[in-house]
Amino acid sequence: MIRRLYDWTMGWADHPRALWVLAFVAFIESSVFPIPPDVLMIPMILAAPHRAWLIAGVCLVASVLGGALGYAIGAFAFETIGQPILEALGKGDTMEAFNTRFNDFGFWAVLTAGITPFPYKVITIMSGWTGMPLATFIATSILARGLRFFIVAGLLWKFGHPIRDFIERRLGLMFTLFIVILVGGFYAVTVL
Repeated sequence: MIRRLYDWTMGWADHPRALWVLAFVAFIESSVFPIPPDVLMIPMILAAPHRAWLIAGVCLVASVLGGALGYAIGAFAFETIGQPILEALGKGDTMEAFNTRFNDFGFWAVLTAGITPFPYKVITIMSGWTGMPLATFIATSILARGLRFFIVAGLLWKFGHPIRDFIERRLGLMFTLFIVILVGGFYAVTVL
């Protein structure tokens, strides 16, 4: 089953409309969607390493635009949209305390969430809710998401074939590691 899913994703990654799908996933992941764009970005780069920079660029632009939507949700629709999203992520009871700490470390919070597996959507919504300056939010998002996507793209571009061979030979292990990282990220969200 995992092999079929992997083969399907790799086939889709080379599809003519794959960039549009990636842009859509990166956009909605930054405000409401729980699955990171890496799930599609990595196979796309492995399938077409010569397009690594374009793929990372699409991911960056769409993610920052989606982050702006998350910011707007936090700023203008927190009670109706933002709070239910954060409560679904297990953050409902810690928002007031987080608000105070977030204003002190806003730049670093956006930078950290933009680079790490920590759900970026939590930070985008909280940035709008706490009133972080929009220019700071956008600049930090560009820096963080750019680092994340372009470092991954660079590594896959440089070492793509050996990494692809490694993944394909050890697909079960790679899937298990991905699930552990994904569950760990969600666990970190509920604990933090």
